[in-house]
Amino acid sequence: MDAVTILHAVAEIGILFLVIYCVLYYLRGSRGILVLFGVVVAWLIFYSLARGFGLKVISHLLKLTGEALVIVLFILFQPELRRALAQFGSYMVRQGRRRREVIGEIVAAACNMAYRKCGALIVIERRIHLQALVDDAVAMDDKVNSLLLESIFFPNAPLHDGAVVVRGDRIVAARVILPLTRSKEISAQVGTRHRAALGIAEESDAVIVVVSEETGAISIAHRGVLHRDLDGEGLRKLLEKLLVDKDDEEFSETAKLLAEPGADAEPDAEEEARGDGEERI
Repeated sequence: MDAVTILHAVAEIGILFLVIYCVLYYLRGSRGILVLFGVVVAWLIFYSLARGFGLKVISHLLKLTGEALVIVLFILFQPELRRALAQFGSYMVRQGRRRREVIGEIVAAACNMAYRKCGALIVIERRIHLQALVDDAVAMDDKVNSLLLESIFFPNAPLHDGAVVVRGDRIVAARVILPLTRSKEISAQVGTRHRAALGIAEESDAVIVVVSEETGAISIAHRGVLHRDLDGEGLRKLLEKLLVDKDDEEFSETAKLLAEPGADAEPDAEEEARGDGEERI
């Protein structure tokens, strides 16, 4: 067997495993799974006995029945299949709503901390995981909440040094030490907290919210760009642009590229998101 044949076999096994897993996952806890198990086991037993005793007519009929069994199962499990398709169709909608809820909590916390000039560093993880940084920090598993973020960064609190990492709608780590930017073009007026934000922004696709302890100014670092002096509404709009709209555009663009391999990519949303008060590193 050549390498191509082996890859095809592995791909087919993987697809079959995924399909079977998804079917069992969506049927879990329902009486339909017991019916499915009983029908499949009964068919296998009768088909094996017919083949074993050389009953060719019965074996042929069972084989034809097995082909029609798929249609019967679709009819039998119509409610479960409808539920699965509905959940799949609303996946992106739920993701966008959950992200906006997280953004609202972060904006509220950042504005309150900016008013009190309480320094903060919030790293919002996207596609590139920051597990190495999380492993070296204080592990957490709490839903993103503005009061919790404010309590973490409260002056002299045990976890106020360093950053927090947000993954999805959970705070997964606190007191995270970020690498500082190595750029020599950065202004001397930029403090350590902003340098740390730019450092991780250069190494990943994370979005970092920074609140200055000296001035109370709010900034966002992303892809080597520092968006400075944002108010609450500006912070919300930019976070939605980078975390919600950009992901939706990338998802749609990926689907388009899969359907039309020759299609040209649309301009990056990061270029459109750049406005006043930005500093490229």
